[in-house]
Amino acid sequence: MNTKIATILLLLSLSLSVNAQYRKLQNLPYTDRRIFHLGFTIGLNAQDLILTHSGNINDNGEMWFAEIPKYSPGFAVGLIGDIYISNYLNFRILPTLHLGDKLFIFKEQISGKEFSTRIRNNYISIPAQIKISARRTDNFRPYLLIGGYSNIELSRNKGLAILLKQNDFGIEIGTGCDLYLPMFKLAPELKFSFGLIDILDKERSDLKDQELLKYTNAISMAKSRMITLCLNFE
Repeated sequence: MNTKIATILLLLSLSLSVNAQYRKLQNLPYTDRRIFHLGFTIGLNAQDLILTHSGNINDNGEMWFAEIPKYSPGFAVGLIGDIYISNYLNFRILPTLHLGDKLFIFKEQISGKEFSTRIRNNYISIPAQIKISARRTDNFRPYLLIGGYSNIELSRNKGLAILLKQNDFGIEIGTGCDLYLPMFKLAPELKFSFGLIDILDKERSDLKDQELLKYTNAISMAKSRMITLCLNFE
């Protein structure tokens, strides 16, 4: 009996020794317990709008429809402020500068005539997020994001067929994975932003060319949406 017990203990000891050899050394083992830390983020964005058409028929009997046929890539750079809540929850604020534009294509329903215009959108976004992290495995830790954001447009495109309001807000969801490197954390992250309010400016006293009003009046509502792929350094 003593021999059997000794054999079992020896096998368990060997098994634990082998497992220990295959465990990776954890980088930055205590970094997630910091009460507050800073970082920065850089990435690419693709801006878009969800358009609602008015069905307006102008004095010439024309009915115009608008679309944004494709995403236009833009650039994003910002700061990260992270507050520790618990082992699996963090509160984050990420003031970010987004640079990009949108291409509008207008088509007349009967004649098939087309008109295109491009507007530039450069704005400061201030998201507030809850980061929900999974358990850390070696030097990897996936997470989910949920929160809201507020945008402030820096330069409005006055005098064009489309003018967007200066302020916007909405919800944001995303996912990412913390990679623990020897000196810092690197996190590739994918986020989706959905505007909640109509940002189409219909008061167009800025228009010098009144012919452009028919394109403005073709849209009754526009809500923003955006995809952002970024790298976070913390």
